[in-house]
Amino acid sequence: MFTQKVKDALNQQIGKESYSSALYLAMASWAEVKGYKGTSAWLYDQSEEERRHMLKIIRYVNERGGQSIIPDIDKPPVDYNDIHKLFRDVLEHEKMITDSINQIVGICIDEKDFTTHNWIQWFVNEQIEEEASVNNILDRLQLIGDGNLYLFDRDIMALRGSTRSEAN
Repeated sequence: MFTQKVKDALNQQIGKESYSSALYLAMASWAEVKGYKGTSAWLYDQSEEERRHMLKIIRYVNERGGQSIIPDIDKPPVDYNDIHKLFRDVLEHEKMITDSINQIVGICIDEKDFTTHNWIQWFVNEQIEEEASVNNILDRLQLIGDGNLYLFDRDIMALRGSTRSEAN
């Protein structure tokens, strides 16, 4: 069993992971409609990965004797100005998730919950990979500017899974 503070923080993270999944799903839909098939495939994968993260936390809370709370989530934006802005938004969102995970680490330390502290390290490492992946994409976008987005979109297909770990 863990403290109420740790359980509350993990339940809040469930909501953030759920929102992340919905956000990337909305972004994927926008990209698909705009003809960015590679980008939409990458974002659909991201959406599914965030859902797996949410499930991982739900199962952990329940296994430790708590009860996961599945919160309502806000509706994500459905329209984006361009592909550059979309990926800048992805990076900002991932930074927010990184901050949230780091806050959970701090709560675990304060509450002397070393079991959860050890378990949450998987998410700490995952966030390093998440931010690196998006930074890589933003670097590629910066190289092409407003140039050939067709080639970028085609090439992003090669990034699917290449720098990402599975959430199992």
